[in-house]
Amino acid sequence: MSDSSAPVSDSPAPVAMTGLLAPLRHRPFRRLATGRTLNHLANAMAPIILAFAVLDLTGSAVTLGLVVGARSVATVLLVLFGGLLADRLPRPVILQGASAGAALAQAAVAAVLLLGSSSVPLLIVLSVLNGAMSAVSMPATAALVPLVAPKGMLRSANAVTRMGVNLGVIVGASLGGLLASLITPAWGMVVNAAVFACAGVAYHGIRLPSSPADPDGPEPSPARPLAELREGWREFTARTWVWVVVAQFFVVNAVTSGGIHVLGPSIADDSFGRTAWGLVLATQMLGAFVGGFVVARSRSRHMLRVGVAVIALDVLPLIALAEAAPLALLVVAMFVNGMAIEQFGVAWDLSLQENVPPDRLARVYSYDILGSLLALPLGEMAAGPLAERFGTRETLLGGALLCLAATGAALCSRQVRNLTVRPARVITQGGADDADPTAGPARAPEGERLDGRADAPDAPGTA
Repeated sequence: MSDSSAPVSDSPAPVAMTGLLAPLRHRPFRRLATGRTLNHLANAMAPIILAFAVLDLTGSAVTLGLVVGARSVATVLLVLFGGLLADRLPRPVILQGASAGAALAQAAVAAVLLLGSSSVPLLIVLSVLNGAMSAVSMPATAALVPLVAPKGMLRSANAVTRMGVNLGVIVGASLGGLLASLITPAWGMVVNAAVFACAGVAYHGIRLPSSPADPDGPEPSPARPLAELREGWREFTARTWVWVVVAQFFVVNAVTSGGIHVLGPSIADDSFGRTAWGLVLATQMLGAFVGGFVVARSRSRHMLRVGVAVIALDVLPLIALAEAAPLALLVVAMFVNGMAIEQFGVAWDLSLQENVPPDRLARVYSYDILGSLLALPLGEMAAGPLAERFGTRETLLGGALLCLAATGAALCSRQVRNLTVRPARVITQGGADDADPTAGPARAPEGERLDGRADAPDAPGTA
């Protein structure tokens, strides 16, 4: 594909690299990390501001679920298309276009709110447009990391990008709550659109190496969308650990999207207020930010096992909300949950990037995103009616039990428990890139390859 060649730095000569932030010395990676941070900052602001705009307009958690869920529906329907585009077209160009489209969609939301002409159907339409832009950008963003990461620093590059994402979400969640409280949701959407536009500018600076055209070589293969999607599906289903974890997150995401993003704002409005709710969400991402430093220094080669297990901590904020815990306790629960999310996130990215061919990675990511997000509209749209029927406390506690059950089921998979990643790299003072001396060569569990396919018992694979 056009952008599947090996990543290179545009630095004129080798430079000394020290510490966790060493990948940021490479301009393409720095541009990607900046754009991704700004994009997630904008995406963190958007649902909070939109949630309070809908509550101001209707006062209904059920209506809020419909508007927020419409965005998720659009993302689910179009994410496979986004993965297909990302494996055929230059990923930086896709990200620039998606950021520009999101900026226009949010500017339109701001305009209808400022003009006083907003209505639920119109907000749903604009949410769908924003969800479409997200569907196009997510596979491209995830699959671009290994192409711009400096050689030998993929683990630290993933940690740095995710730390930037979490920092963006921290600022975005706090800013979203503050803007909705202090200057109205309408003006908050103006700021939101501007941040999306800035993300597009950052992506514009990413340059990937391109192979010179060979006039005697074969013509580029014609687009075969269905065949290429089937090829991505085969890559996805060939690895048991991939679809098992995605199935786990089908349940976890449904529960947390409904509990945190629909019932959470309603609880906040009735108790500690909108500004505090923005800070609560920011605390979760602060935990993830701190977790990035922890996971970047981890030498564990069974990262996926650990990451899947700690997702059980997703139940802490659900229980705190259900039991009307003091705000300080809710903050602690969200912080711990954020650290757990980051352990999983880096482990998942590394596992996919080391075991899926680069020219098919975006399509596998798109199936991952599809499976993980498919339950979002169900959770968001079901949370309000379930809370009205059974009570908010009972709905949140029931969801916590479902999360625990899904995590336990995922850990029953031998491939999830035994999958390894490459030994961690240590960046030395002189810029050397050395393997962890305590780690042996990456080996698959007996009878399996590291890509999750069956193999001969005496032929272990390598990551």
